[in-house]
Amino acid sequence: MRHRTASGPENLGIRRRRSGFAARLMVAQALVLVAGALTTWVVASAVGPGLFREHLTRAGDTHTSAETSHIEEAFGSALLLSVAVALLASVAAALAVSWYFSRRVQRSIDTVTAAAAGIAAGQLDTRVPSPGLGAEFDTLADGYNALAAQLETVEVTRRRLLADLAHEMRTPLATVEAHLEAVEDGVRDLDATTLAVIRSSTGRLRRLAEDISAVSRAEEGKLQIHRRDVDAAAVARTALAAARDRYAGKGVGLREALEQVPLWADPERIGQVLTNLLDNALRHTPAGGTVSLSCRAVDHQVEYAVADSGDGIAAEHLPHVFDRFYRADTARDREHGGSGIGLSIARALVEAHGGRITVDSAGPGHGSAFIVRLPAAPQSAS
Repeated sequence: MRHRTASGPENLGIRRRRSGFAARLMVAQALVLVAGALTTWVVASAVGPGLFREHLTRAGDTHTSAETSHIEEAFGSALLLSVAVALLASVAAALAVSWYFSRRVQRSIDTVTAAAAGIAAGQLDTRVPSPGLGAEFDTLADGYNALAAQLETVEVTRRRLLADLAHEMRTPLATVEAHLEAVEDGVRDLDATTLAVIRSSTGRLRRLAEDISAVSRAEEGKLQIHRRDVDAAAVARTALAAARDRYAGKGVGLREALEQVPLWADPERIGQVLTNLLDNALRHTPAGGTVSLSCRAVDHQVEYAVADSGDGIAAEHLPHVFDRFYRADTARDREHGGSGIGLSIARALVEAHGGRITVDSAGPGHGSAFIVRLPAAPQSAS
């Protein structure tokens, strides 16, 4: 039974190759040509002699009956022979053209099949060249290549995400393990200081898990967005109130410039965006610096801006600051406890509202500004 099961797919593959698309197309075209040739033969045999006889009569044929019969027989033979030769030549030429076209189509199909097998085997850089058989086949090749490119991007992102996750988890896990071993060996006591270090590390792991879950749900469109008509300034004030103690503890000034603007959004999600931006600004602004949050109406949109006087961002890092786990300064960010995906969450939430988030910086040491633009409340909602 195992032998029959194992050989079944192989035999099926052989049968498919023997009766592939090109062969079936050739058979179908040959049947059409043969049917056309037979039809032409029958019509010529039935109609040709009668028409010839009628024309002889109209022309006043003076031949004897035997001569006329011989002439008609000669005409019929010549007609059928000529038609037969013409049909054979046309069928042969048509079959040759059909064979050439069928082979080209089959080669294109084989190329797509081989590329699909390559992708199934993990060769995601496989691409299909244009077959040159028309717009439809070019569209098929372009669609396949776009799908392959998207799969390649997803795979690269998946590998990078797994590597980043392992890297992010290594430090807090190593800290917990080291302190537990120290307690077991009697080197350290299980006192408040040790518990605080362990709790800080486990808290960092918990935040990492929560952030990953949040950004994944947002990017997959699985977050529930409960929009309603709210005051954009009120949402900003709530985020500011939650951040003031953290800012005061670090000695960073927090300023606001808020205009009352109607906003059609989920206030909790937008509050999460502003909180992430304020936390990011606090991590990169030293004591004595300032961070400002503004809100205003711009071109039928609501604009939030979080600007700081902190570290700033180099030009080469600006296109990547919203990428997961991307850090312009790895050591500083880990030191300050950032998970590396707070800005990714902010971008996902803003885009889920149909908005856009951008960043601008004059360079290291000149601070940075994050701009969020969201659709204003529709007239019907106000």
